[in-house]
Formats: sequence, structure tokens, C-alpha cells
Amino acid sequence: MKQYVIDQLRESDYDQIRDYLEPRAKKTVFAEIYEVDLPEELYTEIQAAHHDCQPYYFAINLTRKQVSFEWLIRSHQTLRCACIGYASPQQRDHIICFADDMLEQLNIKI
Repeated sequence: MKQYVIDQLRESDYDQIRDYLEPRAKKTVFAEIYEVDLPEELYTEIQAAHHDCQPYYFAINLTRKQVSFEWLIRSHQTLRCACIGYASPQQRDHIICFADDMLEQLNIKI
């Protein structure tokens, strides 16, 4: 899996990140997995055309030691489709900026 990983978190970092994600991401049935909707303006041409598969999201996996931001763009509606795949360069930049902005806002130094 391609992903952006921030490791060597301190215990207090974990708590801050969890609290940061709660209002900004959807919790899943798995306690450590969050979903963040991708802005529509970042949809690829095929994603924009697949109205039945929208909205799309990327997943965040938070553990006590690391947080990872997956680059696989998924659909809330469909498991397998041509519109589901690894992030475009613009989508990847958005995910990295989301992660880096989070660290900056929380004043977490890695």
C-alpha cells in the first residue's frame, strides 16, 4: 500500500491527533481508521464521471506509534470500479498537505 507515514509519535501526539481527527474525519467500525472525503474539485476525470460511486475518500490509520495517510482513493458506494485507485499527483499533494497542516496546527515536531 502506498501511503504517507509519520512515525515515532509520542503518547501525547496520539491523543492530540485523535482529537484533531474526530471533527474532521469519519470514524469507521475499526477504532484506528478514519475516512476523509476528497474535495470534488480534486476528482479525476473518471471519478467526476462516476456519479454513482461518489463521494471519494482517503483513509487515515492512527496507532499509538504512527499515523499513516493512505494514497488509495476509495468510494463510499463501490468496492471495485475503474474510478478507484491510487491518488493522482494533485490528490496526493492534498493528502500530504492535510497531514502536514495537522502537524503544524498541533505543533507536533517530528
